[in-house]
Amino acid sequence: MTLVLNHLTEGPATAPPLLLGPSLGTSYALWDQVAPELSIGHRVIRWDLPGHGGSPAELIGPGATVGDLAGLVLALADSLGVERFAYAGVSLGGAVGLHLAVHHPERVSSLAVICSSAHFNGAKAWEERAATVRAEGLAKLADGADGRWFTPGFTVPRLVRDHRDADPGAYAACCDALAAFDLRDRLGGIGVPTLLIAGREDPATPPAHLREIADAVPGSTLTELPGASHLAPAERPEAVLTALRAHFDGGARRGMAVRREVLGDAHVDRAQGRQTPFTARFQDFISRYAWGEIWTDETLSRRERSMITMTALVAHGHYEELAMHVRAARRNGLTPDEIGAVLLQTAVYCGVPAANSAFAAAQRVLAEEDGATG
Repeated sequence: MTLVLNHLTEGPATAPPLLLGPSLGTSYALWDQVAPELSIGHRVIRWDLPGHGGSPAELIGPGATVGDLAGLVLALADSLGVERFAYAGVSLGGAVGLHLAVHHPERVSSLAVICSSAHFNGAKAWEERAATVRAEGLAKLADGADGRWFTPGFTVPRLVRDHRDADPGAYAACCDALAAFDLRDRLGGIGVPTLLIAGREDPATPPAHLREIADAVPGSTLTELPGASHLAPAERPEAVLTALRAHFDGGARRGMAVRREVLGDAHVDRAQGRQTPFTARFQDFISRYAWGEIWTDETLSRRERSMITMTALVAHGHYEELAMHVRAARRNGLTPDEIGAVLLQTAVYCGVPAANSAFAAAQRVLAEEDGATG
C-alpha cells in the first residue's frame, strides 16, 4: 500500500479543488478557522507535512527538498482524482506552492503564498536547527513557538502541541528542505494568478520577503495584514479568508461585475457600504450564486431574466425589490411599455391587488427616470 500525506477533505466533491498547505511544525489544524468557510464554494483538501499531524514520518528523509514535498502533494492529488487545483500555503507550505507553480504549472490554476518566501535567509540557520533537533528533539524549540509564530499575548495551544508532538527526524528533514530552497531566479516564469499575503509583525518572513515575490511574479497582488505574525490564518483568520475568497472565487468577481452592470454602481456601492460582519456572508452569497452563477448563465438573456424576476417579485409582494429591478429592466433594454406588459400579465396570474401595487411602484421609478432625463 502506497503511503500518502494525511489530509482532510471538506466541501462538495464537485466543487473546484483547493489545496491548503501548512507551516513547519504545524498540522492542518492551522486552517481550522478558514477552511470550513472556504469549503462552501470549494473542495478543500488540507494536508499534513511528513511526521506532522497524521502524516507518516517515513515519507521524508535527510537531505529532503521542497521538490520532494511537492511530489508528495501531487501524489495526494492524484490519489484523490484531482488533476488541476488552486493552492494556498503558509511558510514551508507556501514554498511548496511556489515550486508547484514553477515546475508543474499545468497542475496549478491559481496560487496564494502566505507568510512565506522564495528563500529562507540562507542554509546555515536551517542546517543548525536540523542538527539541534536531531540531537535534542523538539521540546525546547516548541517552548519558543509562540514568539516565532504569533504577536505577543496570542497563542493557539493546539498548534503548539502539534509542534511538540512532531517527529524530530521528519521535522529536521523539512529544515533540510528549507535550507536548500531558493527560487528567486525562477519567479518571473510563474504564470498563474498569484496572491501574496504578509503579516506585518512576522519576524520569520517579514513583508519584504513577500514583496520580493510580488515584484517578480507578473500580475501578482500583495496584501499586508496588520496585527498578524507568521501564522496569519490562525491569528487573523477573517482577514486571510477575505483575501483568499477575493483571489480564488472567480464566481464572486464575475458576479460583482454583472451585479454592477444590471443594478448600477450607485446601488451596489450603497449595499457594500452598509455591509457589516453580520451581513458579509450574505452579500458574498448574493454575488457568488445569484449574480455569479444564475445571472451569468447564457441560456436566458438579461431581458428575459428581468421579466422573470419582476414577475416573481410581484407574486411574493416584494415591491421595494421590484422597484430596484424595474430600474434593472430598463438597463437590460426593456421599454416602459414592455415593463407594463409584464405587470399586466401578473394581474392575471398573481392577482389584481398585487399588480396594482406593482404598477404603482414601477410608475414611481419610471417617473423618476423621466424627470432625470428631462
